[in-house]
Amino acid sequence: MEMEENRKKVLRLRQITDKDRATSLKARESWQILTIMAEFIESTERLSELRPAVSIFGSARFKPEDPYYLKCVDVARRLSDAGFAVISGGGPGIMEAANKGAFEGKSPSIGLNIELPHEQTSNTWQNISISFRHFFARKVAFVKYADAYVVFPGGFGTLDELSEALTLIQTGKTRRMPIILVGTVFWRGLLGWLRDTMLAAGAINEKDLNLIQLIDEPANIVDAIFAYYEARDIEPSEDERQKMLYL
Repeated sequence: MEMEENRKKVLRLRQITDKDRATSLKARESWQILTIMAEFIESTERLSELRPAVSIFGSARFKPEDPYYLKCVDVARRLSDAGFAVISGGGPGIMEAANKGAFEGKSPSIGLNIELPHEQTSNTWQNISISFRHFFARKVAFVKYADAYVVFPGGFGTLDELSEALTLIQTGKTRRMPIILVGTVFWRGLLGWLRDTMLAAGAINEKDLNLIQLIDEPANIVDAIFAYYEARDIEPSEDERQKMLYL
């Protein structure tokens, strides 16, 4: 009874007395849901049979002469020639480097582009280009259609994608896959903090740290992905496919 008395009163949409406002709100929200569905449908239609694939992340701000940009082109080209489609965010910087390397290789170069008020402009090195307005729909595509993550130095967006993948694997919402960080000097501080602060506080387990590999040499990155899938089929199992339906 006390809970009932203390329950806050929140109007439902159909209880709003201003009918014009209620209709406008409903129409706007309904249309928004349809645009979200459309993004999921398009990515599924165009990427569901595109395997094996590797998602590559990193800063949009690195220029073509930057050592990380040049290394990313090399990594993406090696992956592409080895039979992996390469998925990037479709923008400049590391995303452009990933698409460029893949475009010059034997396998498809995919850009999952996002509409942003600044920074993000689509690069020209894409065999398949998909545009998103919603970050979360785009993030699902990055994880769902990838067999490995290669993460170059970057900013908040790169950390967001990295932590998203780690969380989904840690919680069993998606299958385990190689997550490779490139740039020992750049990532050393973060890895130290994960070990010395998060692990020490009991916020993560020792096995969670084993989800991450730190590799700088391009050839070794490709070898590490192949080594992981020597022990299992690169295709998701039926159980894993079911899990990924609920990312």
